[in-house]
Amino acid sequence: MIPNPDTSRGPGSHARALGHIAWLLPLAALLMVLVGRDGIAAGDKEPVKIDLNAFDALKKRVALPDGVSLAYVPMGDPGGQTVVLIHGYTDNARDWVPLLPYLSPRFRLILVDIRGHGRSDKPECCYTRWDFAYDVKLLLDALGVERADVVGHSLGSFITQSFAETWPQRARRVVLISSSGGPRAGSPRKPAYDYASQIRQLKEPIDPDSPFMIEWWSSPTPVDEEFIRRQRRDAAAIPLRVWLAVLDQGLVYEDLQRTLPRLKAPALLIWGSQDPIMEEEERQTLREALPQAQVKVFPGLGHNPIWEDPRACAEVINTFLTAAPARTTAPAGSATP
Repeated sequence: MIPNPDTSRGPGSHARALGHIAWLLPLAALLMVLVGRDGIAAGDKEPVKIDLNAFDALKKRVALPDGVSLAYVPMGDPGGQTVVLIHGYTDNARDWVPLLPYLSPRFRLILVDIRGHGRSDKPECCYTRWDFAYDVKLLLDALGVERADVVGHSLGSFITQSFAETWPQRARRVVLISSSGGPRAGSPRKPAYDYASQIRQLKEPIDPDSPFMIEWWSSPTPVDEEFIRRQRRDAAAIPLRVWLAVLDQGLVYEDLQRTLPRLKAPALLIWGSQDPIMEEEERQTLREALPQAQVKVFPGLGHNPIWEDPRACAEVINTFLTAAPARTTAPAGSATP
């Protein structure tokens, strides 16, 4: 609900209220296009039709102190609970569009294009998960956000881990989707889908409709064809040097176990059971590293459950992010207020 301006509080209150309404309009307009005037029926199983042009037009850019300009999409309630959404490798902020109609309207959403992707800068250097996480920290500084929930998909989940490990006071809760704790020590990583060797064979210009690109964005469950086509097109526009830099610097699975003990924020782990990239052994290492985490595995879904069944994913995420903080049990003999 949009509150009425309280003119009894002076002229500044009216301006603030108008600013609040202006912040909400992009989400309201987009959702009107997405779901129509009648809204989303509770029993409707059909995927919501997505107006991708309306979403892409909402992107903003901000210059960060580290010299990188980052693109992002602000949506939702500016006075609400801040939720940062971080996409995966070769994706962009549009990664989250299928999920948007089902997320709580009370959230203040910040959808990020990580460096090298989407409309963000594509510098020559520095694509480790720590570089990505520092960009997110600087973006939140620029937007005046002290603390946020952070949701990451695939590479975005590694960035989320790194952010919460390095700046624990800034991460309220984390959601790690299609994530990994890395291989066990001494156990070389041998995924069923060896995407890395195929990426190293790419040549520019990258063909968005090549067999590799089609397979790269395939899912066990059908996903909106126009959405996937645009994802492939935008990924093909990413310089090959960025594809390779992120592959070599950002997707270093062997390093994940070392830092996971520093992640103290409450966590939700989400996977599709048919994920060919994050297989069961690497899911198990993450569960073991975060034994208090909530876990949801969607049967039959693949690496992109937020595209394949966005309604079900959003229900789990909404419940987790809006739940009351867990009560801690005071030690025996201690005083309680």
